[in-house]
Amino acid sequence: MPYWLAAPARAALAAAVRVGLAADEVHPVAAIHLADVLTELHVAMARDAVWPDPAARVRRVAGWDDDVLPVRLSAIELDSVLALPELPEALRSVLAGVPR
Repeated sequence: MPYWLAAPARAALAAAVRVGLAADEVHPVAAIHLADVLTELHVAMARDAVWPDPAARVRRVAGWDDDVLPVRLSAIELDSVLALPELPEALRSVLAGVPR
């Protein structure tokens, strides 16, 4: 299941990942998974540019804004993200599945 994130949430996720990678405090394997998260954020935007209709249908039905995109994270990528101390709590709640 993808996480449907608006542009500010995607930007916050990318910023937290970059800070975590720059701190050199993450395990080398986790760093690979975090780099994959940055790649997926770019892929999500490219996917929407190439095939806009599927996400547009979901946004329309859900009543979401046009900047909401599906971001697909594997379980290991998600674990690596959730281990970042820099991750904003609101985004942590969304990614962890905890209602706000």
